[in-house]
Amino acid sequence: MTSRAALAALALLLLVGCAKPMRDDLYVLLPDKDGKTGALSVESGGQQAVLDQPYASARVTEPGRVTAGAVTEQEARQAFGAALEAQPARPTSFIVYFLEGRDELTPDSRQLLGRILDEIARRPAPEIIVIGHTDRVGAVPYNDALSLRRAERVRDELVKVGIAPDRIRVAGRGEREPLVPTPDEVAEPRNRRVEINVR
Repeated sequence: MTSRAALAALALLLLVGCAKPMRDDLYVLLPDKDGKTGALSVESGGQQAVLDQPYASARVTEPGRVTAGAVTEQEARQAFGAALEAQPARPTSFIVYFLEGRDELTPDSRQLLGRILDEIARRPAPEIIVIGHTDRVGAVPYNDALSLRRAERVRDELVKVGIAPDRIRVAGRGEREPLVPTPDEVAEPRNRRVEINVR
């Protein structure tokens, strides 16, 4: 091989080695657990595709080339399964109710604790926020203290069954954030509650 031919071969190898790899980006609009979606705009080099249906897709293979389409749920799982599995569980909220003027759960709410514990157990490192509330019967300072006692009571119930106390934050809001707005001194059972947010 002549030196000129060797240089040409080397130049060709360098060009092939330096060539940018082909782009192949796939975008898929996934529905939430209720089947609803928002919308996603995919743009590249002046071309655009708007995805607004479940499992609508767009593929960008080179700048300025956007190909719209759709994939099946199975194809989306195959393409993004590992990333989807790595996502943390979605936050969940529960409400438990209390007897009037007390920090004692209603019988129905006591039964709900099992479901709450199951949800917490599904999460490897749960964060739990417990917020107590009251109705508008009684003085504001009394209701502030009662709402905090209610939140602490729920925290204590969770700790009794093995939830680490440092995973739980508590707060009391008194009568300031009613679920059902009422005039002052009106008893409303749905306002005597604790909200439990698990994430």
